[in-house]
Amino acid sequence: METIGVGLIGTGFMGKAHAIAWSAVKPVFGDVPAIRLVHLGETDDELASLKAVEFGFARSSGDWRKVIADPQVDVVSITTPNKFHAEMAIAALDAGKHVWCEKPMAPRLDEAEAMLAAQRRSGKVAVLGYNYIQNPAIRHIRKLLDEDAIGAVNHVRIEMDEDFMADPGAPFQQRHEAVNGWGAIDDFGVHPLSLIRTLFGGVARVMCDMAKPYPTRRSDGGERDVEVYDIATILMRLENGASGHIALSRTAWGRKGRIAVQIVGSKGAILYDQERMNELQLYVTSDRATEQGFRTVLTAPHHKPYDRFVPAAGHSLGFNDLKIIECRQLIGKMRGENAVAVTFEDGILIERTVAAMARSFEEGRWVEVG
Repeated sequence: METIGVGLIGTGFMGKAHAIAWSAVKPVFGDVPAIRLVHLGETDDELASLKAVEFGFARSSGDWRKVIADPQVDVVSITTPNKFHAEMAIAALDAGKHVWCEKPMAPRLDEAEAMLAAQRRSGKVAVLGYNYIQNPAIRHIRKLLDEDAIGAVNHVRIEMDEDFMADPGAPFQQRHEAVNGWGAIDDFGVHPLSLIRTLFGGVARVMCDMAKPYPTRRSDGGERDVEVYDIATILMRLENGASGHIALSRTAWGRKGRIAVQIVGSKGAILYDQERMNELQLYVTSDRATEQGFRTVLTAPHHKPYDRFVPAAGHSLGFNDLKIIECRQLIGKMRGENAVAVTFEDGILIERTVAAMARSFEEGRWVEVG
């Protein structure tokens, strides 16, 4: 592949993140083909034209189908609301394009299964936007686990909290609509599941409870019922036998991007928090008793691929840097390399876990992940 032609559908926060990643992946990594920002799609021609100029795309359309039909587009980034993912991804794959689709796959499991079927039909690469697994700190945690640094893992606890829906006076928005999913468990609860899948493998069974702290929200003409759940608590049993717990809240005041991970093993423990994404804490019982305690490990150039961004330790990477790493892994997949990414094959296992959570809540019992 001498060049890669990119199409982008959607220009919100994640659309901009994808545009930054596509623009920066060659300057950062060097070992990739030339990237051409070919075609940008939005909801109307005027907005599409404006964003194409801002993001550096050669042309634009107010119809996303024109992006997919463009013969110069090799890969399509899909960064639209969840309810549009399935239709767009299937259309792109059926048109012979590679796909980089933001998480989650789709609001309904049958739609996600159809996306996977389209990928298998096409033979093209399709990956999901789980950039947190690309963090050098997470990769180092995986290395520590592989090296048995903390022994056999017996418990995993993850808390994911944000406060973008904490204000009870905030208006109703599209994320409150059931057409976009269940709420906390699939809007961002899939991120903890992506970390679990990357570090430990799958989830065997779940027990889930969900809650609506604010059942109604103000809307034009009065109030509107909130159709989803902003809080969820899940007990898990992992496939490796370890017990687990996930706590999710989109209404936790003061939390901005918290994914607090606690991994407990027979010989120690590891702590990590996404709000301090350039460090982790490690406790090992092999230390002398008088020195036992959590040590802070700062990410540094020897935690690859941190070195591609910064030549000195402790200077920190950010959210968009992880998207650039994710973009490089996508390109690696497109070239047949052994790359780290959540493919549609992996993603469907996350979606099945979410579906099991929803069923558990509805039926009030433990549910096996199918």
